[in-house]
Amino acid sequence: MDSISGLLLGFSTALQGGNILFCIIGVSAGMLVGILPGLGPVTAIALLLPVTFRMEAIPAIIMLAGIYYGSMYGGTITSVLINVPGEAASVVTCIDGHAMAKKGRAGTALGVAAIGSFIGGTATVIGLSLLGPPLAKLALGFGPQEFFAIMFLGMTMIMGLIGKSLIRGMLSAALGLTLAMIGMDPMSGALRFTFGEPNLMDGLDFVVIAMGLFGISEVLLGYETINAEKRVERISKLLPERDEWRPTMGAIGRGTFLGFLLGLIPGANAVIASVLSYSIEKKVAKDPSRFGKGAIEGVAGPETANNAFAGSAMIPLFTLGIPTSPTVAILFGAFIMHGLTPGPALFNENPTLVWAIIASMYIGNAVLLVFNLPMARLWAKIAFIPERILYPIIVAIAVVGAYSTSGSLWQVGAMLVAGVVGYFFKKVDIPLAPLLLTFVLGKLMENTFIQSMIYFGGNVLGFFARPISGTILILAFIVLGFSIVSAWKGRRRSLGSDTEV
Repeated sequence: MDSISGLLLGFSTALQGGNILFCIIGVSAGMLVGILPGLGPVTAIALLLPVTFRMEAIPAIIMLAGIYYGSMYGGTITSVLINVPGEAASVVTCIDGHAMAKKGRAGTALGVAAIGSFIGGTATVIGLSLLGPPLAKLALGFGPQEFFAIMFLGMTMIMGLIGKSLIRGMLSAALGLTLAMIGMDPMSGALRFTFGEPNLMDGLDFVVIAMGLFGISEVLLGYETINAEKRVERISKLLPERDEWRPTMGAIGRGTFLGFLLGLIPGANAVIASVLSYSIEKKVAKDPSRFGKGAIEGVAGPETANNAFAGSAMIPLFTLGIPTSPTVAILFGAFIMHGLTPGPALFNENPTLVWAIIASMYIGNAVLLVFNLPMARLWAKIAFIPERILYPIIVAIAVVGAYSTSGSLWQVGAMLVAGVVGYFFKKVDIPLAPLLLTFVLGKLMENTFIQSMIYFGGNVLGFFARPISGTILILAFIVLGFSIVSAWKGRRRSLGSDTEV
């Protein structure tokens, strides 16, 4: 099925009453999550996964995807108005967005961010529409050897890009792999790491662990820094001045291209996209001194880049079945939960679902543009919800969601334990992203590795006898080596600076 006929099929499905309703619910929830400081798309999707248990796959995935890219829009509002990023990718927006707000140009900052987000998000969905089918067709020739190599590459890139310390990142990834091993061995059927506990025979529930690591831990951290007072700047004119359109559109174009490329790389994230975009805009500007004082490009570029990243990150998920970020990893879990396996076969086996999700992203981005321009003043009022009211609601949703996974209080306890672990990991600066991604991919990596070993007769060097898997593994080892050397040099520099002091 080509892209045009696929999109027509997708729109005919996505525009059905129930599906378009859940698209609007998803992007609205994403906006809300982005506006409420400290939550973010990972927490929101993790908390709302149990809601989709009894839903059909198409509206469920449409809603969860809407939360993902909708939160990228919402995080801008509090960044501009009260200098508090709603989610991590909006941190950079605080620099010039809030500076514009203090000059009475909060409306323009929000307007430019909305336009850039719409263009970046829509452009990358077009890329997904065009690149998805041919990439999936190419990947259909992959065997378990190639998929193991791709997942191994993704993990090595994650270790190189996430966290300040490679050792802490590797510790987090190792814990994720260990947790993935809990339960029944896929080959022998022997029980591993269950310690006689019947509830662990099927392994740990992904939804429960995700809600604990991101939802409960965020609440525990939030109680340490509850804001007593918030002040919102006045919103007036939403569009830039005439002479500002040219630099704004240039920043939007560069942000779109950068976000699209980074979304294809395993281990990258929207924060990297927004930070790099801001850095590029400052370097290409005729007067870099304007940045930090209300430069409109400092809002347009990063906001476009993080939304372009969100759309582009779907391409590896749909075509190769590889989640490239924590949020996409939770979406990966949602597919599995509904009996679907993301990857090249998805376009052939479930074309209606794939194209409906892609079409819903076109619709969702258009809905978000409407939400962000005429309704910006209304959304801004949500920023006033006190944390002392918000956090108990989050905990209640999490407890109900964990209990609903199996009707067992044991799962609630597992979620709370995961929440405490996530809290302490954040306190000591151990990244959670490697843990989540290796936990999601661990079982698949194990299965593909065992299948490959059976095929190779137990010879590990067989991976390098196949051109594609061999090339990918060599690249993975190069990335891993580069990460270790960079971490070692960084440690040497920090020790040297400490000695000088």
